[in-house]
Amino acid sequence: MSVTIKDVAKKAGVSPSTVSRVLSNHPRISAATSRKVREIMEEMGYHPNMMAKSLVSKTTKSICVILPKPAEELFLNLFFMELIRGIVAQAARSGYDVLISSGANEAEEVEAVARLVNGRRVDGAVLLYSRKDDPVVEFLQEREFPFVLVGRSERHPDILSVDTDNVQAAYDAARHLISLGHERIGFVGGPPNMVVSIDRMNGYRKALEEANLPLRQDWIVEGEFLQDSGYQAMSLLMNLPERPSGMLVVDDFVTFGVIRGLNELGYRIPQDLSIVSFNNLAVAELSSPPISSVDIGSYQLGYTASQTLIHTVETPRGERMPVRHIIAHRLIVRESSLFSPINNI
Repeated sequence: MSVTIKDVAKKAGVSPSTVSRVLSNHPRISAATSRKVREIMEEMGYHPNMMAKSLVSKTTKSICVILPKPAEELFLNLFFMELIRGIVAQAARSGYDVLISSGANEAEEVEAVARLVNGRRVDGAVLLYSRKDDPVVEFLQEREFPFVLVGRSERHPDILSVDTDNVQAAYDAARHLISLGHERIGFVGGPPNMVVSIDRMNGYRKALEEANLPLRQDWIVEGEFLQDSGYQAMSLLMNLPERPSGMLVVDDFVTFGVIRGLNELGYRIPQDLSIVSFNNLAVAELSSPPISSVDIGSYQLGYTASQTLIHTVETPRGERMPVRHIIAHRLIVRESSLFSPINNI
């Protein structure tokens, strides 16, 4: 027979209502009483019925993470794994469980989120992406459901979000290549409907325009956040009559495909093509050669998004304020960009 709250109360010599207050961290319960009750709970193997508790408190102590595409494809990119690691770490510290939601397309994503929201299965949501005209954002906005966006919304600039200044990050990365003497700089981007891709493209454009360098459309390739996109981009860019000598790549995972494509074509990094990437995954340093990458604090993005969401969930609706949190970035220079074309004889 399972241990009940009355069993714990009897052994602790307190009322069942006192045990309930201990479980909810009520401020009127003394530290000594709370410690004693929790020790007895552990000794007796008591676990609170979270379903029953949620019916009373109207909370679930759960949040969901909404993925931008089928999980099996997304999890190939370690950037999203780092984001989720930060979300889960902070949620666990705050006593929240984390659910994962995804769909094969936008309609399925909205349907999955609607089930969670309408069924009151979670208290809030973290969106791991930011798209132009996103129906999931519109749905959550209409329902006034607590959510945090990892990224920036073009349509709703005042919603709660955690982001990197991706325009500045890409500008800094391009300026690094320009400082080495590169005048032909290309860009391998992500999906054109993703705001992060748009922002990094704009930072790249800004740096080239300020330096009066050519901005050629045939040096720009857009794709997905997958290795194959980087691999296919090289077959296009490196076979041009006039090819770039420097390259910005939207994501480290895409860069691994770029490197594979260059190796197969017989080009050397950085002698034939200098590369700067984004996200600074742990494996970027282990690549051959090690990849220069902009560290955007992937884990911290997830941790802060989770922290911000839970704070919002636990704050009365009338006191909530839309806030945009910006996580600092820094360029980590490694061998993939330690070369100046001026010295290339």
